[in-house]
Amino acid sequence: MNILKHRYLFFSILLFIFIYVSISIVNHYVFRTYALDLGAYTNALYDYSHFQFNDSTVFKNSAENLLADHFDLYLILISPLSLIFKGYTLLIIQIIMIPIGGIGIYKLFNQSKIGLFACIYFLSFFGVFSAISFDYHSNVIASCIIPWLFLHIKRQNIKVSVLLFLLILIAKENMALWTFFISAGLFIIYRKNTKIKRLSFIFMMFSVVYFYLVISVFMPYFSNTDSYHHFHYSSLGNTPFDALLYMISHPIQTIKTLFINHNFSINGDYVKLELHLFLIISGLPILLKNPAYLIMLIPIYFQKLFHDNIEMWGIHNHYSVEFAPILAIGIFSVLKDIKKEKLRHILIYLVILFNIICTIRLMDNTVYFSNKSKIRIYKKSHYTREYDIFKVHTALNHLPKDAIISSQSPFVPHLAYRDKIYQFPIIKDAQYIILSDFESSYPIDSLEFKHKKNELLNSNQWKIEYDKEGLLILKRS
Repeated sequence: MNILKHRYLFFSILLFIFIYVSISIVNHYVFRTYALDLGAYTNALYDYSHFQFNDSTVFKNSAENLLADHFDLYLILISPLSLIFKGYTLLIIQIIMIPIGGIGIYKLFNQSKIGLFACIYFLSFFGVFSAISFDYHSNVIASCIIPWLFLHIKRQNIKVSVLLFLLILIAKENMALWTFFISAGLFIIYRKNTKIKRLSFIFMMFSVVYFYLVISVFMPYFSNTDSYHHFHYSSLGNTPFDALLYMISHPIQTIKTLFINHNFSINGDYVKLELHLFLIISGLPILLKNPAYLIMLIPIYFQKLFHDNIEMWGIHNHYSVEFAPILAIGIFSVLKDIKKEKLRHILIYLVILFNIICTIRLMDNTVYFSNKSKIRIYKKSHYTREYDIFKVHTALNHLPKDAIISSQSPFVPHLAYRDKIYQFPIIKDAQYIILSDFESSYPIDSLEFKHKKNELLNSNQWKIEYDKEGLLILKRS
């Protein structure tokens, strides 16, 4: 790609890479990444790069194949890179893939000026920023492949389209539901093109079969309980089939659930409303002009807003990133067809402006509480902690590389590239325990944390190896 010809794209990507690094890599360095999920996934990279399955013991007392928790095959594919980049591997991959997704959008719009705006919309979308501020997740990578799938389908490059489709599927088990609806939308968009329509139908059918096999056969096979763990939609039933029947038989209640605090979660009354407002302000209503793109968003809405966990409902973490490619492609596909040039330009600039306003609002103030220090790159608090970060890193780096460690969550990702590491309070055969009063006591409450810590200090089995900067390192006697 000629840099001079595409200099605005080039400098836009450089700017956003700088922002993403300032969020993601800084968060990791200052201990704002956690055992779940970066620590567990980094430990999986270690295992996969050493040709062994991961047993989930980072966060589970009983060993269980990590594929029973999420059927994520990206970690296997990425694992060789971890031999070089260690604990930063997944964050680097995630940062690189987002601009690659943006370039796909740019090329989809024939490398035009409107393609540049669509790319900037994607790169600045609030769901991308919230995802980049919260560890690593493979659905971010899959979302960045979507524009390239659209591009090669448009070019009728069947072989590459099939490869990209399969790459999206293997990101996580729920991707198959998304690809079904994406394919349904493409079927409508290209309804006059027999070749693409046939391919879209094949993708739809394959998505259904793959989804069934993964959650009913593969994941139960790897599970200790012979079951699928992640159906957390009790308002709809106990299985995906129950959910489908409920939605068909209770359409009004189903639609109502998309907007209400359906399980009466504390502080959950306006979380869904905030998501809807963010999406509306970001340009979602423009898709009414081409509802095929709205169809592609159906599973994203449903998997978020019907979930039992309030954290899924809102605008935080990685749970909104899938909106980004569909909105960027759909909105600007509609806008580019507006014949009145002045009106088209005004709408494009307004969409970009309001999209950025939503992202700024994400950083500033939201309905559901989140640690804003993770994303406010313009604040000193983003780059500092209550303790000397460098000294803590130095202490952790002195631990033996092959030692078995039990650690409080924020330290796990920095120590996870080893054979055995546990999230405290799991201890088992650990040789070292890492604790800090400055960090969250998750997954136990503060009182239990204090009690367990005192037990360890009063035990003859452990001696203090390091106790400075609020960091306590215990070594088994």
